[in-house]
Amino acid sequence: MERTSVGGAVNRDPEGCWRGLAVLASAKLLAMTTWFSATAVVPQLEQHWQLGPGQSAWLTIAVQLGFVLGALGSALMSLSDRMSPRRLMLLGAAGAAAVNALLLVAEGFWPAIALRVVTGACLAAVYPPAMKAMATWFRFKRGTALGIMVGALTLGSAAPHLVNGLGGLDWRVVIIATSVLTLTGGLLAEFIGRDGPFPFPRAPFDPGKAWQAFTDRKVLLASLGYFGHMWELYAMWAWFSVFFTHVLATHDIADPGRWAAYATFAVIGIGAVGCLVGGLLGDRWGRAKATSLAMGLSGGCALIIGFLSGAPIALVLAVGLIWGFWVVADSAQFSTLVTEVADQSYVGTALTLQLAIGFTLTVPTLWLIPIVANALGWGAAFALLAIGPALGIAAMLGTREADRARLEPS
Repeated sequence: MERTSVGGAVNRDPEGCWRGLAVLASAKLLAMTTWFSATAVVPQLEQHWQLGPGQSAWLTIAVQLGFVLGALGSALMSLSDRMSPRRLMLLGAAGAAAVNALLLVAEGFWPAIALRVVTGACLAAVYPPAMKAMATWFRFKRGTALGIMVGALTLGSAAPHLVNGLGGLDWRVVIIATSVLTLTGGLLAEFIGRDGPFPFPRAPFDPGKAWQAFTDRKVLLASLGYFGHMWELYAMWAWFSVFFTHVLATHDIADPGRWAAYATFAVIGIGAVGCLVGGLLGDRWGRAKATSLAMGLSGGCALIIGFLSGAPIALVLAVGLIWGFWVVADSAQFSTLVTEVADQSYVGTALTLQLAIGFTLTVPTLWLIPIVANALGWGAAFALLAIGPALGIAAMLGTREADRARLEPS
């Protein structure tokens, strides 16, 4: 959104900002592919390592726990604020690529889990720095830009379901390819990407500053909104395929697993468009209003979709697509708000802590959804996810003052 300064000149984001966005978004998408590498080939890994269903889920959960550990370590050392974000992306991507490749020689479940944890820890040096690097290019359309970044990641999250629907590739090929792509992303960020004209100041090493930067009232409210969002997001992404398989089986559809994979790819993938819309709304309306709308609509879908198992398939899919669109539309806006209101010397640290705690909160719902679904049905299971958006909306209403200050013409 353009603004007019006191002298009448129109303020815009600088020339080259969209090229900078394209490079960094591509680098982030490529570098994060190792997050989903094992997810894409779970059926083959189950046979290769003789895994049970519970063990398979830990191939994904382990990456998220590793990400949390890596993010907490990075925040305590203020790595994102003490060195170049793009250099940190390269180091994290190189580490993730190498550790991911070691899955080729892993012998069984526990070595694989250890490697997935370390992969997640390395990726903690990719995700938050990428968001910070992008923020150096944008002031007026920062929400849109970071929305596009998260949209790229959303497409990466959807891709494994398309792979499964098409029948998949040999798991070794997938592991090698994702390691190469991750390293390529790190190299792209460091050697092709550039910092924008709005750099953040470097911060001295001060472990106490991590928590101090994070607990600033405005940062804390933005983060509480993000935590409510994360309570819902990954559990929805992880379990929608299982739910929709159940819906298709209820209607006696042949090969329900395959068609559910295609549907899940569409439901998650449409979130990439949602991220763009969420960014546009955040820049125009303000972060509080845009995120509250997204959480209200996604929470509403969570409340009703599980009770539609016997409804026409087209209706269930339509609600799923609406849910997938809005469940991630607000994601980048929480981080964008942190870049705007946090102590500018410790923006990277505040972002990293926000992401670390947010990803920690995905673990309970990933674990609880199948338990509640088996005991009480999918209606109760998905309704549990609506708690997060409700609390998130309450938190974001407290950030309206920051929105008013940003949107007022200077």
